[in-house]
Amino acid sequence: MATTVSTNIDANAAQFVAQTRKMLINGKWMAAASGKTFPTYNPATGEVLAMVAEGDKEDIDRAVAAARKAFENDSPWRRMTASERGRLIWKLGDLIDKHTEELATLESLDNGKPLTVARAADVPLAAELFRYMAGWTTKLEGNTIPLSVPYTPGARYHAYTLREPVGVVGQIIPWNFPLLMAAWKLGPALAAGCTIVLKPAEQTPLSALRLAELIMEAGFPDGVVNVVPGYGETAGAALAAHPDVDKIAFTGSTEVGKMIVKAAAGNLKKVTLELGGKSPNVIMKDADLEIAIPGAASAIFFNHGQCCCAGSRLYVDAAIYDKVVEGVSEQAKKIKVGPGLDPATQLGPLVSDEQLRRVCGYLESGFSEGAKAAAGGHKVGDKGYFVEPTVMVNTKQNMKIVQEEIFGPVVTAIPYKNVEELLPAANDTVYGLAAGIWTTNINKAHSLAAELRAGTVWINCYNIFDAALPFGGYKQSGWGREMGHEALELYTETKAVCARYA
Repeated sequence: MATTVSTNIDANAAQFVAQTRKMLINGKWMAAASGKTFPTYNPATGEVLAMVAEGDKEDIDRAVAAARKAFENDSPWRRMTASERGRLIWKLGDLIDKHTEELATLESLDNGKPLTVARAADVPLAAELFRYMAGWTTKLEGNTIPLSVPYTPGARYHAYTLREPVGVVGQIIPWNFPLLMAAWKLGPALAAGCTIVLKPAEQTPLSALRLAELIMEAGFPDGVVNVVPGYGETAGAALAAHPDVDKIAFTGSTEVGKMIVKAAAGNLKKVTLELGGKSPNVIMKDADLEIAIPGAASAIFFNHGQCCCAGSRLYVDAAIYDKVVEGVSEQAKKIKVGPGLDPATQLGPLVSDEQLRRVCGYLESGFSEGAKAAAGGHKVGDKGYFVEPTVMVNTKQNMKIVQEEIFGPVVTAIPYKNVEELLPAANDTVYGLAAGIWTTNINKAHSLAAELRAGTVWINCYNIFDAALPFGGYKQSGWGREMGHEALELYTETKAVCARYA
């Protein structure tokens, strides 16, 4: 049984979690074929929050069949004009805005993030993503191409390309930004005209299921979007390997991303991956420390450090190292840790007991290798999954806490003497998702940005996202890009047509 949720929260959210949630397949809300359900937990308390239908291979099969039927040429979805499709996507964005408080509350309950953050960032960014993508439906154009080789003397040809939807798409999203990641995945796929089976993270399925209700309210035809909650080992694996899925899009760990690639090989489905990171955040000697110090703190502590692009490796010019470490540590000590629904909370709990044990394990590893905590370093309290914002010093490049993604509120601070020493260290990672640079010398900033092997480089800022700005990684941080027009290219096929007319 789910625990009773405080009546002080949004009434619609409280009502939503009070009922066992079903899955959406072909426009209908269904129990799992097996009849199984699974619990989702409130990370602030460790108690059961809600019960959710547990999808498995049979449910994935049903959802894929529904998506395939909705993709057929004579389906209502395929008969829609591009502008009609755009209006539906725009309407979904407006419905998200209309239900901001409810969706923000569900994110806070399910993920643990502060309600104030979900209300100000996650929900409006999700709404804006759909509105941005809505504008692209009428702009997916082909080209006419002049042919250079006269295959037949005197013959003339008309050659052109078409941009067509890739087909049925399986999408697997993570638990750190449940609603926003659903938007990042669904928006471009819908704009391109694809049909979708979405598998939310088992830790945080609630906002995706509420979003599915809004999708139906907006008027999307049955089967265009199907949402099947369940575990990665069962529902996720079945979706990645399904022979009738044309593309799989995954956001999560690099380890699981490699498993997705292997599973997708059966029918050589297209794959995009947004994976892990161990992002360098560089503070140069001439940086404005009034913005660099709080900026560096925010880069790692935002969303409890559960960001794939978190600025988790802080490289500081040796001349200002002590001052920066002291400043970031003071910032860490001032952060109010608590339940996400508390208006005073600035940093909520980690998402799960598993994640708590993972982060604490990395802290112990750092201490055992000689690192020290200038701030934090410990679990908080006996209830819920809380960890102190932590600044680790005395760290070396080969330490586990420097090389591996912790995915928690833990930053390693390392001094450097010059750029020649900095660059190899900053790029010394299997990842390449993001990086930060803090300096008042814009020439140095652009020069360094060009040398960093990362998909996003922020200069004198961090964690700035926009629906028009592509996001993705180099190296083992993934394949492809989220957002921007680059994302649409990954949900379309290019068809060349050549006709002789003389």
